[in-house]
Amino acid sequence: MNNTTPTGNGEQQMTVQITGMTCSACAARIEKGLSRMEGVSRANVNLALEQATIGFDPKVSGLPQIEEKIRALGYDTVREAVDFDITGMTCAACSARIEKVLGRMPGIAQVNVNLALETAHVEYTPGTIGTRDIMEKVSSIGYKATLKEERKDSADHRELEILNKRRKWIISAILSFPLLWAMVGHFTFTSWIPVPELLMNPWFQLILATPVQFIIGWQFYVGAYKALRNGSANMDVLVALGTSAAYFYSLYLTIDSLNMNGMNHTVEMYYETSAVLITLILVGKWFEALAKGRSSNAIKSLMGLQAKTALVIRDGTEMNISIEEVIPGDIVMVKPGTKIPVDGEVVEGFSSVDESMLTGESIPVEKQKGDSVIGATLNTNGMLKVRATKVGRDTALAQIIRVVEEAQGSKAPIQRIADVISGIFVPIVVGIAVLTFLVWYLWAAPGQFAEALEKAIAVLVIACPCALGLATPTSIMAGSGRAAELGILFKGGEHLEAAQGIKVVVLDKTGTVTNGKPVLTDVVTTAAISAPGNRDTENRLLSIVAAAEKLSEHPLADAIVAGASDRGLELPDAEQFVNIPGRGISAVVAGQAVNIGTRRMMDEKGIDISLWMGLMKELEQQGKTAMIIAVNGVCEGIVAVADTIKETSRAAVASLHEMGIEVVMITGDNQTTAQAIAEQAGITRVLAEVLPEGKAEEIRRLQQGGVKVAMVGDGINDAPALATADTGMAIGTGTDVAMEAADITLMRGDLKSIPDAIRMSRKTMNNIKQNLFWALAYNTIGIPIAALGFLAPWLAGAAMAFSSVSVVLNALRLQRVKL
Repeated sequence: MNNTTPTGNGEQQMTVQITGMTCSACAARIEKGLSRMEGVSRANVNLALEQATIGFDPKVSGLPQIEEKIRALGYDTVREAVDFDITGMTCAACSARIEKVLGRMPGIAQVNVNLALETAHVEYTPGTIGTRDIMEKVSSIGYKATLKEERKDSADHRELEILNKRRKWIISAILSFPLLWAMVGHFTFTSWIPVPELLMNPWFQLILATPVQFIIGWQFYVGAYKALRNGSANMDVLVALGTSAAYFYSLYLTIDSLNMNGMNHTVEMYYETSAVLITLILVGKWFEALAKGRSSNAIKSLMGLQAKTALVIRDGTEMNISIEEVIPGDIVMVKPGTKIPVDGEVVEGFSSVDESMLTGESIPVEKQKGDSVIGATLNTNGMLKVRATKVGRDTALAQIIRVVEEAQGSKAPIQRIADVISGIFVPIVVGIAVLTFLVWYLWAAPGQFAEALEKAIAVLVIACPCALGLATPTSIMAGSGRAAELGILFKGGEHLEAAQGIKVVVLDKTGTVTNGKPVLTDVVTTAAISAPGNRDTENRLLSIVAAAEKLSEHPLADAIVAGASDRGLELPDAEQFVNIPGRGISAVVAGQAVNIGTRRMMDEKGIDISLWMGLMKELEQQGKTAMIIAVNGVCEGIVAVADTIKETSRAAVASLHEMGIEVVMITGDNQTTAQAIAEQAGITRVLAEVLPEGKAEEIRRLQQGGVKVAMVGDGINDAPALATADTGMAIGTGTDVAMEAADITLMRGDLKSIPDAIRMSRKTMNNIKQNLFWALAYNTIGIPIAALGFLAPWLAGAAMAFSSVSVVLNALRLQRVKL
């Protein structure tokens, strides 16, 4: 999927995967470095996702320059390679042209086209461009590219990273265990544990500790060097300083022991301090990587919904091709029990489609010729032929994935606190460690270099700000991911944070509170007045009315015809149909003159309706549209049609009231109809007869005094109000324009998603605050304890590792939230 998108004024946005970051200071340094580049307007680096979202001017800067800058800062980017079969090449000029054209595409790092083999090898940045974009570009210049069949999906770099970290800490643990055993043997209360003489030998300890320090732990030296070279400091600086101090002091003692009777095994060494510290930090990093991998499960599960192949009919031949190779206009065969691979329109067949993955509706929806279908939904029973209309990144599922990725990769305003703290934290800690050493060496334990050094090392290690950098992004990832699983799409971390402060929710009426489609609600006949419940007379009159209305194109007419169909009525033939705008219709049905319409129509035709005026008024007060029926000049009854409220609307409004949120309904309908619908939904405040252009102004009035207002709508006319509100929520079953203008999309079209979205925001923000509190608490409490000498370095390392893991695990609790 292509994440290079235009953002206006010629600017583009792309997402780049980054490797080598260890803490929030790394993320801040990359952010600062990229932001200073010419042509880059903004850069947002997410430590938990290990990616950067960059806004840039393609005329000034591009992927090669951005990747070069990231490498100059001491990190690297992730690339993927893919092979294509190319057809249509005739000479070397063809292959050179393909290389040149593809090489200019944003996100393409390297292209090699082989004319003899008719293949192309392309290296690209996965967050920036996709295989479909490459194939479309090749097609646009007159050739054809198809994915090589033997292509295997590249291994997830996260999985490789997790395996690498696991291998490192296991090797480190094996080498460190004898050192730990020797250290335990020094304690009085563990004197009963036998310690082999070999383990007490300083030279043997040196042999074990050296590979841990300089092979396993080399990554910390590299990270520290790169950070210092760029004028900043990070967690690697603290680890490198602390472990090096312990190792090199022990090395000094080891060499010095040669001058003490040749070999002195009683000298206390600190090799175990450096080795065990590195091991514990690596264990923490491994657990952290595992947890971060779990936090991106929402994206993986969404991607897993996509079909991998499609059965396409081309030139009269059925062929099974990769989903990336389907193009708009292709006819796709969808067999029973298989996923629909692309968004499209049914051109042949009849079936029921399970759309629960998108709408949350568990009942399959019937599909026939002319109906639209959505990619990744499940065809349950019949065979369908579907014309592809949207493929690749344009499908509904791809857009959902993109929204979730952008939300998980964005920053909430609260993260600025952590960014500011982490930016100044490491230099302060180094200063505290130096001060601790001097206090102990000069005053607390005069002349005791080893003891003073041990306290300084403990301070350096306990203060690593890993947990602080992970506190916010992991919660944003977990919260937005869980919300997506529940059908709630937050467009960014700022919207996830803002939703918690909503005090007023404004609901559009049609299509939001109501179903947006009128249905037949009442059929009242003259006979029914004297004999209520006489269904036969109702059906006879309804069949006549539906026969006449069948010739009309009005939505109210469709509701009457659908109501008659639901009752299984057979409709007689109608003729001489006349539509009278603003009044009603006239027709001849089974030889009878039928008029259906308003009071004015009946008055103009001289038909007495005095007996029906009370019922008309009563129905209209209930928010229904009532139509009088006259047969052969005599009033025979009334039919009423209404846009009924959704089943969940009342429960959703009640839930919002329980949360202390005021609910307002806004509509262009008249006051009577609006009030009737509002009463059914439990809404007490109504803004009626508001023109589309006036909705945004009403939102601004509600915002006076700093009140946070959310607008919920589904139509094009709601877009200005959605953009004006502090938080705009679009019903996912509505228009693309409304969803584009909104900050949150409620995919299920269910108003219960509104309180769910607000609850998810509150839970996520509480989770972030907990993370920030504990991350800061570990450091603010741990540093003085270590400085006072109550914390051994290896315990400090364990505490530091546990702090990072605990923060991530706390964030992962959001993935189990039930709303």
